[in-house]
Amino acid sequence: MAGLTRPTRAPRIDPAYFTEPTDLQYVKEGLRAILEIGARRPFRSNVRALNLPDAMPDDAALTEHIRRWSQTEYHPVGTCAMGVDEDSVVDPSLNVRGVDGLRVIDASVMPAIISGNTNAAAIMIGEKGADLVKGRIG
Repeated sequence: MAGLTRPTRAPRIDPAYFTEPTDLQYVKEGLRAILEIGARRPFRSNVRALNLPDAMPDDAALTEHIRRWSQTEYHPVGTCAMGVDEDSVVDPSLNVRGVDGLRVIDASVMPAIISGNTNAAAIMIGEKGADLVKGRIG
């Protein structure tokens, strides 16, 4: 079964963090700024310890720390953005453009992350999708 997917196995997900060098550079710049701010009064008296190899790690240590500890903090959205233009992945009926019979019905259709928690919006997308599939709305 080499090369075939097995539906009983957990999916292998690679978010490809920092495959773009500029992403790593921006995170390093941001973390260095936070370290500098945290070292100043009045912040420094409120910081007990840092989860870093050194108080001011060199570039290699900072890169290793970022690669080891970075993760998605918020609920990702927008990988299959919905819209009315031809550049959007799905249309307002949640149909994938150019693929007959396929819909995406989850938070990935949000064109941009909302200001609140994505849970309620994701539930509503699911409800709309269910109604579309059942033919309750057109």
